[in-house]
Parts: sequence; structure tokens; C-alpha cells
Amino acid sequence: MNGDLLLVILIIIGLIGRSPIITTAACLLLAVKLIGLDRFFPTMERRGLELGLLFLTIGVLVPFASERISMKDILSVFTTWPGIIALLGGAIATYMNGKGLELLKIDPQLIVGLVIGSIFGIVFLRGIPVGPLMAAGITAFLLKLAYFISDKIR
Repeated sequence: MNGDLLLVILIIIGLIGRSPIITTAACLLLAVKLIGLDRFFPTMERRGLELGLLFLTIGVLVPFASERISMKDILSVFTTWPGIIALLGGAIATYMNGKGLELLKIDPQLIVGLVIGSIFGIVFLRGIPVGPLMAAGITAFLLKLAYFISDKIR
């Protein structure tokens, strides 16, 4: 399928699903392609995730910089159940991201399913795409679970 047509389809899906993130991303990529700057696609692909994660991290850290989070708030992370569970959640998420990276190294064509699944999640579930590594990590977990269940059924 022609890349331009696919981007237009993504724009339409984003508009129908009221997903400004998909719509804007597809519009920007289409504009870059149409004005002949598609030679920058490899750089955008390599550095786009890093830039996105940088801005996401900046957004998350603003409360620290603006001093809306106090030392008392930080200490409560280690002394309350929600704080301890948040620490555990962060540790599990980074572990799963690592497993996702391993899976993508072994089976790189899965990125197609991750991208399409992310689009479905954005459009139909009103999700927010924060990274293919977490999607790959969840996929790795689900694959292990499926293999485990299929071994038990046989």
C-alpha cells in the first residue's frame, strides 16, 4: 500500500476516533513526505522515541521543578501502601520493557502488530501511546502465558 494513502487513512481513523495524537502524527509525517524531507525519516525513527520519552519525562517531572511535590510527598512513597505499590509498579514496568526489547530483537516483525494494536487502543479504547517497549513487554508476557496454557492443554 502506498505510504501516502496509509497516512491519509490514519488521519481519517484519527479524526473518526477523535484521536488528536494519531491525526497530528500522521499529518506531520505526510507533510514531511510531501515537501520532500522524507530523507529524515530514518533519523526521526531512531530519535523520535527518545524525543517523545524526553518530553513525557519532562511533563512528569514538572511538579518536582515547580516544587508542588514536597519532601514529605517523596517520603510517603516509602511509608504508605499506595507509595510502595507505585514503586513495585515502576519496577515491574521497567522489567517488562526490558523483556519487550528482547522480544523485538528476536522477532522484529511484531512491531507491525504493536503499532496497529496501539492505533486500535488509541481510537477505540481512548488509550495513550507511551511506547512500543511496554506494548512489547505485555506481548512477551501474553506469549509466555499462551505457550504455558497450550503446553498444559496438550
